[in-house]
Amino acid sequence: MKRLVTRSEQRRLESLAINAGISERELIERAADGLFLAYSWRGPVLVVCGSGNNAADGYALALRLKKAKIACAILRLTDRATKEGEALLDECKEQGIEIFFYDPAVSLSPYEEIVDCMLGIGFSGKMRQPFDEAAKKINESGKVVISADINSGLDPDSGIGNGAVKSTLTVTFGERKAGLYLADGRDLVGTVKRVGIGLPRPSYDLALAETEDSIGIFGERKHNSHKGSYGYVSILGGCAEYAGAVKLANLSLSALRSGCGVSQLIVPASIASSVSPYLLESTLYLLSDRNGHALFDEAKLREALSSKKALAIGMGWGSSPENEKILNWILTHLDIPLIIDADGLNTLSRMDKTLLSSYRGQAILTPHPKELERLTGIPASEILQNPLEIAKNFAKENRVILLFKGDTTVVTNGESTRLVARGCPGMATAGSGDVLSGILAGLLGYLPATLETVTFGAMLAGIAGELAEAEVGRIGMTSSDTVKKIPQAVVLFSPKT
Repeated sequence: MKRLVTRSEQRRLESLAINAGISERELIERAADGLFLAYSWRGPVLVVCGSGNNAADGYALALRLKKAKIACAILRLTDRATKEGEALLDECKEQGIEIFFYDPAVSLSPYEEIVDCMLGIGFSGKMRQPFDEAAKKINESGKVVISADINSGLDPDSGIGNGAVKSTLTVTFGERKAGLYLADGRDLVGTVKRVGIGLPRPSYDLALAETEDSIGIFGERKHNSHKGSYGYVSILGGCAEYAGAVKLANLSLSALRSGCGVSQLIVPASIASSVSPYLLESTLYLLSDRNGHALFDEAKLREALSSKKALAIGMGWGSSPENEKILNWILTHLDIPLIIDADGLNTLSRMDKTLLSSYRGQAILTPHPKELERLTGIPASEILQNPLEIAKNFAKENRVILLFKGDTTVVTNGESTRLVARGCPGMATAGSGDVLSGILAGLLGYLPATLETVTFGAMLAGIAGELAEAEVGRIGMTSSDTVKKIPQAVVLFSPKT
């Protein structure tokens, strides 16, 4: 697991270090040492600098390159500098390092490596000239690009980075920044290396989940066991308008492939004939319906959900007043792990949210940005600007585990947050979210409903998708391809012998 920090946490840690006696200059020198040692420099090197202490890191690096007899030059985008930056810049001049100001006609072709020290973690919004123009030149140069601390133009909290520098290597100081793995971050950042500079440990539990964190999570499966040992789970969804009978079957199958004992699909009776041909190993329970939408029937719900270890609800459910009655009953009568997804989330958005905090079991919500907008009333555009804080606050206020879907998945219980940077572009296809819900239902049939289990579920889905893409290709991949690769992904989490 790799610890992560937000902008505010990084600044707080730097302030604590300075108050403890480490000077700002010393932090810059340590960062420059780490940056210098993180790469095998060939030269000539161009260090592109802005005005803040990110630029000061660049000036300090240039001094080290000069001392190592590696040819280097400094390209300044502004004549402004911090106090420490001015002092280091004077030293660079004394050492005879070439320093020149940006001009649109400047050529980057004479240089082997370009060091991006334009903008640090203080950046947010859009880059202005000449920073945006310089970033474009760097991205089009074809050179090796090393970003100092974070790629210029990349927001450290949201990962939004339209027009940001695309790096070969990012050397980050202290802890890794969350934005390196969110939104545009994964497309902009090459290899990430962390350099310790003596900052205190972060107080907020924010981390990037890794495969190693979950090795052995399944435990040992004994010969003396049976299907009941691994949980009966239910998946409630579907309606007449939901034509994806195969997707419903995939949803149920993904639960089985994740290790539960029995997966039961609960659907309106009128769609049974379209779903049942695709169900080979799963069981089917039918609810009375009207016009293809399930009707609330307490007796049938009790029967269907008796002795179940987990329930996933809402996939392909459509919109019906009966859905609110069903979900209300579940939230007030059950105490098992409950995954609410898709139309279940849309149904919940029209209901009293206090039902979540009073639910006797653990509720797991799996929204994408628009679904989270409906739940919170916060526009999706604002959520994407501040995903970590908004997700954390919602989870804490409602006593849920929130799995916020995106290129990188955010999983939080309001106290701790995990980022799951697994998955692939091939998973941008109908039914991928259903497969994830099925995996979660299957895992919660026999594993505890914790942040760790839900995080693992997201990782398992992402890795299965990666394996599927490697086999069938990025274009034309379907969610059923991901389902087929779940067992192969599971093997990766077996204890090494």
